[in-house]
Amino acid sequence: MIRQKGKKAGVTINPGTNVTLLNPVLKEVDLVLVMTVNPGFGGQSFIDSMLEKISYLDQYRKTHGLSYEIEVDGGINEETAALCREQGADVLVAGSYFFSNADYHQSVQKLRGE
Repeated sequence: MIRQKGKKAGVTINPGTNVTLLNPVLKEVDLVLVMTVNPGFGGQSFIDSMLEKISYLDQYRKTHGLSYEIEVDGGINEETAALCREQGADVLVAGSYFFSNADYHQSVQKLRGE
């Protein structure tokens, strides 16, 4: 029904959730959002163990010929962005990092690894 409305379907996983619980729905979604902090407020530190979940989702996508995007949100800066990209992340959400820098264009370039 979501796609019939011209929209994309997505699912989110929080830090405390086992990533394999998503397996039954991964063939149905366009986007998987991996929360790399506990939801609630900005400025939290990136939880390193979320990199394993990003890697798992990337490998699952490749193994099963799926095309969902992997998005990460929470504690993203130029260092954590590079780590997430290395594990297969496609989309980065960076609030505090982005708005704490005066040159937004440069911030985006750094997040992209340019």
